[in-house]
Amino acid sequence: MTQFSTNPALQYPIFGPEIQCPHCHQTIPALTLTDTYLCPRHGAFEANPNTGELFHLHSGRHWRLWNNQWYRQHTHADGIRFEIHEALDQLYTQGYRATRVIIAQRYRELVSAYLERSTPWRANSDSCLAKLYGLPVEFSPDPKDEPCWEVINFQLDKEEGVPVRYPYFRLFE
Repeated sequence: MTQFSTNPALQYPIFGPEIQCPHCHQTIPALTLTDTYLCPRHGAFEANPNTGELFHLHSGRHWRLWNNQWYRQHTHADGIRFEIHEALDQLYTQGYRATRVIIAQRYRELVSAYLERSTPWRANSDSCLAKLYGLPVEFSPDPKDEPCWEVINFQLDKEEGVPVRYPYFRLFE
C-alpha cells in the first residue's frame, strides 16, 4: 500500500484557506482545489495567482491585499472619487477633518479632469494647486520607492475637529 502526502497549502488559493470578504468583511472560506472564495452574501471571488488580485465574479471588481486589508482597484474616476468621499464622511463622523488627500500615482490621469484648479497667486509661479472636495491634492511617490502605492488608493491627512465648511456633500459636482 502506497501512502502519499499532499501539501495542504497547495489545496487552497493564494490567500490561504479563508479571507475577509472585501464587501462585508465576514470571514469566508476558500473552495479546495480551486482559486475561489465563496461569500454567502456576495457570491464568488476568484484569486489570480499571477496578478495577486481578487476578482468578484458578479460585479467584475478587482481588489489587492496590503497589510491584511483589501483595496479595490478602480477603473473609473467615479469609483475612486466615491471611495474618497466615503472616507471623508467617516472622518467627519469620528470628529476629524481632512487637511489633504494623497492619491496613488496610477490614478493621476483618471482623476485629473475632476480636480478643481486654482491659479497661483504669483504670476511667475508655475505651480497650480489642485483640489478635490475642497482639499489640496497630491499624488503619491513612485511605487518603486514606496511599494504600498501599487495597492492602496489614497491617504487622507487629518486633524481633530470638524471642518469649518463641510465641503464633502458635493459628491459629483
